[in-house]
Amino acid sequence: MSARSPRDTRESGQAAVEAAVTLPLVVFLVLGTLQLFLMMQGRLMAEYAVFRATRVGSVRHGDCEAMTHAAVVALLPSFYSFLGRGGGGTPGQLLADAFAARRNNPFNQFRYVPGPDGNHDGVILWLIREGPVAASVPDEDAHFDQWDADPIRRLEMRLVYWFPLKIPFADWVISRMVLARWGWQDYSAQNPLMLTQKAQWEQTHALNVEGAIRAEVMARFAARQYVMPIQASASLRMMTPLQRRFFTTQNCAPAPEVL
Repeated sequence: MSARSPRDTRESGQAAVEAAVTLPLVVFLVLGTLQLFLMMQGRLMAEYAVFRATRVGSVRHGDCEAMTHAAVVALLPSFYSFLGRGGGGTPGQLLADAFAARRNNPFNQFRYVPGPDGNHDGVILWLIREGPVAASVPDEDAHFDQWDADPIRRLEMRLVYWFPLKIPFADWVISRMVLARWGWQDYSAQNPLMLTQKAQWEQTHALNVEGAIRAEVMARFAARQYVMPIQASASLRMMTPLQRRFFTTQNCAPAPEVL
């Protein structure tokens, strides 16, 4: 048996050090790519959800509750695999159970469930009515089908989907990068992707979003609940007349009125 030469030992040690230094980057490339693909799916589902919500609102007099229900049902598959959890029941029953679990909480809002949804417990979405303005909605539009009159004929909606980042390690790294990219917070501590360096993720430009959205993002990040505020919009012709009883507020709770 021949002994290993000092050169072989040095090369083996160098390879081990290089592997240890580059391993976080390799892991992030794999997990980060997976997280980005999930975000793309979340974006597509958000566009579908806001369309479904607007469609329901157009045939239900602009009812916020019905629109919120439609949006949540459309978004559920993008953050919770209710068909892959096992157990009995038809797909419809499994969907209904997942829907009810996120509705039945002390806040009476659609919120994430800690455990099945990671550590997230915030609201799933905000529904914002861009138009019509609540103050302009009549008590009852008797001239809805008369084109010579001027009824409110379109419902314009915007959805903010608080998409949860649930891939370990990638969620934390992506959140820090995004905050720096959006101009909200620097990160110059240890670089998690290259442990021998300090990160220089400095604010590049300020993203122009409403203050309420920024405040919600920062609050959730502070609680280690990493989310991306995915926004999507839709506009459809009203198929039924708007009713003032569904417009006591401009936006659908719990979306803040400042939006």
